[in-house]
Amino acid sequence: MLAYFVAAPINHVLRGETWALRRLQPYAGCTARFDLPPFSFSLTIRESGEVAPAMPAAAADVTFRLTPPAALRLLAGDHDAEREVTVSGNPDLAQAVQAVVRDARWDVEEDLARVFGDIAAHRITSAGRTLARVPQRAASSLARNLADYWLQERPLIARREDVEGFVREVDRLRDDVERLAQRIARL
Repeated sequence: MLAYFVAAPINHVLRGETWALRRLQPYAGCTARFDLPPFSFSLTIRESGEVAPAMPAAAADVTFRLTPPAALRLLAGDHDAEREVTVSGNPDLAQAVQAVVRDARWDVEEDLARVFGDIAAHRITSAGRTLARVPQRAASSLARNLADYWLQERPLIARREDVEGFVREVDRLRDDVERLAQRIARL
């Protein structure tokens, strides 16, 4: 049942990315299963490159297993989350699906322009991008503040200059010990 709800938005994005349709067309008739606990659904690739819910008895040619947080990270464009996906089955099909998931993007502004017009759509998406950056800026600011606190107020972290100075002193001490050992050996 979930496949019916997932197929429509996927096809909408695919129609906006003709390269993605062409990338999936050679795999027409193949089925990809997505295990995303507690959900699981299968999609079959059509001749056009679009997807449709798979028949209940259809065997999966490739299976992707991932956690909900990893799925959200992938949708947000975090490529590091790809390492958390377990893939089994046809490697060529898996690679094609992963490339489409990684590179296909929904053109929100174009869809909004159909409803609100070009100028309003542009302003809405600009405002959305600005709002999306707020948590990232807050996290970055918090990290900088904590680092400064741990460097200056409560030194838990060593500054780069202090570590480099320590390493230079250790190198100098090692060289002095080696020279002393050579002198003692000569005596």
